[in-house]
Amino acid sequence: MSAREKLKLHDLTGKVAIISGSSRGIGRECALALARLGCNIVVAAKTVTPNPKLPGTIYTVAAECRALGVESLACQVDLRKLESIERCVEDTIKRFGRVDIVVNNASALWWQSIEKTPMKKFDLIMDINVRGAFALTRLCCPYMKKQGWGRVISMSPPITTGNLKGKTAYAISKMGMGIVALGVADEYKGVITGNTLWPATIIESYASKNFKLGTSDLWRKATIIADSTAAIICEPSSFTGNMLIDDEYLKYKGFTKKDLVQYRYNPKVEPPRLLAKESNWMVQRGNVKKLKDDQNTDLLPKSRAKL
Repeated sequence: MSAREKLKLHDLTGKVAIISGSSRGIGRECALALARLGCNIVVAAKTVTPNPKLPGTIYTVAAECRALGVESLACQVDLRKLESIERCVEDTIKRFGRVDIVVNNASALWWQSIEKTPMKKFDLIMDINVRGAFALTRLCCPYMKKQGWGRVISMSPPITTGNLKGKTAYAISKMGMGIVALGVADEYKGVITGNTLWPATIIESYASKNFKLGTSDLWRKATIIADSTAAIICEPSSFTGNMLIDDEYLKYKGFTKKDLVQYRYNPKVEPPRLLAKESNWMVQRGNVKKLKDDQNTDLLPKSRAKL
């Protein structure tokens, strides 16, 4: 049985997905995965000008989606500004007449202790991660409700009171994103599903590279999140209110350890599941200009062999 058969993916032709933070990384991979299923894509992100250090813009990803045979709308969105989110949804309805899927992917990273978290930084991650996800979802739900079908996914970890050391503010913001999806699950049962999705491992991205989150032996490809996202969207409307870890969800879908090998960034090394459970690894990140200071405090495995 092929991976697609195990995932039970089906045609999404005619559906419309708004994906925040989709100019690169996980968001881009999700856009391409849904486009391959025939879904029209709204690329909602900030970047409109090419940057050698952060390749990808809303226009380049929209072009990639169109090359797959679907329609795509590039919307410059700043999640800190409500009018920007409102304009995106209005333009989506004007262009397509509907919205079916919301993927709350965009978020700001800030892994620092309480004392090292200025209130300006706290406000920033709350504005982007929580308020932005809530506003986008809130604006789209009436259309999905009217259509009688909708999907909301927030890229956020399972809600827990586990080890929050060094990530308290970030955890508040990410779990808030999760509650947005879980709230949808409770308020729109049978019509709009709400689920959360989180990686078990560090995912290869410009963030993992620029913030130097270990070696590539610790990473999986972003396609594991994209494939999981596509499969969740294709689940029946009874599949809702779940807080999912990518590889655990794929195993639920029938994936074996051998099937998961395709997602290794280094094909020869199985990365540790550092983000899926409490572990002894500890990093501080948030300001690239202070990266060296943060790296001096790292308790991040250098390679799989040292775990």
